[in-house]
Amino acid sequence: MASSLRRMLARIIRTGTLEVTGADGRRQRFGDGTGGVVAIRFSDDGAEREIAADPQLKLGEIYMQGRLTFDSGDIYDLVALVKSNTLAEDLTFGMIWRGVARLLLARLKSLLPVNHNRENVAHHYDLSAKLFDLFLDADWQYSCAYFHPPGISLDAAQVAKKRHIVAKLLPEPGQRVLEIGSGWGGMAMYLAESSGVHVSGITLSEEQLKVSRLRAEKRGLTGRVRFDLQDYRTLKDEPYDRIVSVGMFEHVGPAHYRDYFAKAAELLKDDGVMLLHSIGQPYPARVNNPFFEKYIFPGGYIPSLAEVLPAIEASGLLVRDIEILPWHYAHTLRHWRQRFLARKEEVLVLYDERFVRMWEFYLAASEMAFTHENFFIFQIQLARNNSATPDNRGYIAEREKALTAFDATRPPLEKVVF
Repeated sequence: MASSLRRMLARIIRTGTLEVTGADGRRQRFGDGTGGVVAIRFSDDGAEREIAADPQLKLGEIYMQGRLTFDSGDIYDLVALVKSNTLAEDLTFGMIWRGVARLLLARLKSLLPVNHNRENVAHHYDLSAKLFDLFLDADWQYSCAYFHPPGISLDAAQVAKKRHIVAKLLPEPGQRVLEIGSGWGGMAMYLAESSGVHVSGITLSEEQLKVSRLRAEKRGLTGRVRFDLQDYRTLKDEPYDRIVSVGMFEHVGPAHYRDYFAKAAELLKDDGVMLLHSIGQPYPARVNNPFFEKYIFPGGYIPSLAEVLPAIEASGLLVRDIEILPWHYAHTLRHWRQRFLARKEEVLVLYDERFVRMWEFYLAASEMAFTHENFFIFQIQLARNNSATPDNRGYIAEREKALTAFDATRPPLEKVVF
């Protein structure tokens, strides 16, 4: 008798080739026989039942636990095969109600008076800094790179990303810049060195704070760049000339969007400019990804522009420019996954095989969101008045050209020694 998982696969896998071997050795093929064969093997019958009951959570979990292995292909190939075949009508009632229940629970948690922002951030970003050093670029940019022109290296694309953002910020020497979510300090240091500004970076990650301060000290930037462990909502300071936030907004949550932009408006000068860089999705989420919520980014939420723009309008900030970057994060994530797996043995010194499988699944599934689910990066330029930025976009290319000249003379980034 076919398992519930195999009945589901027979319905879903229409093109391509998937071969499934159960714990009893019984092998079955699905699909039309085209393409390379993705061959998976289960170590126990329970694994098949669990995935069939809750595939969004259990596929990653079962792989992470080593109960799903590959005779040919890998987890990326499997997820790509499933994603390229799955349609909305393939969702069962059980999958739908679990997804809705998880989304409602996440929304409820975001409204509770006890804030878990620091705890949620620490879950991911306070992993060993050595881990991130293994697969990120030389500047530790843990956000989408900008592959312009196409085909450039990850390091070159991360520099291009910083140029693109700084060009849109229009910084001038001597100005004060706030970075909300300062990561490992690369953007703040680039701003200070390229534009002669003073940068205050805030983070909720103690590991990122430690690395950022160390890097700024090594480059002699402690007088121009400052990093603090600080929640943006409790920040009390004089208004800033510029505000930048890259890859942090995904941790804010829809319940707090109005508070976020109201605070940004409070912290931005009348002639100031803000640049927000975030992952986006084409529609408000019907379900939350339970694997990511449980293991990777607890409390995280990918917004749609339909959820973000009303909060901006309520704050009084003006949208001066919106740019959509649809494929760049797919390229970035592929580089990260390949670099991560190339140094698997070094990751195993820090963590175990279970962790490696968890992160391999996270990076593969994240890439799939951009290649198969129409996720994208949006950059929104904001101001308090229309005269704060030019009335055409030509200045972006002009400023990027000047920054490219700066990059050619910038001293190389030093290796962080732990």
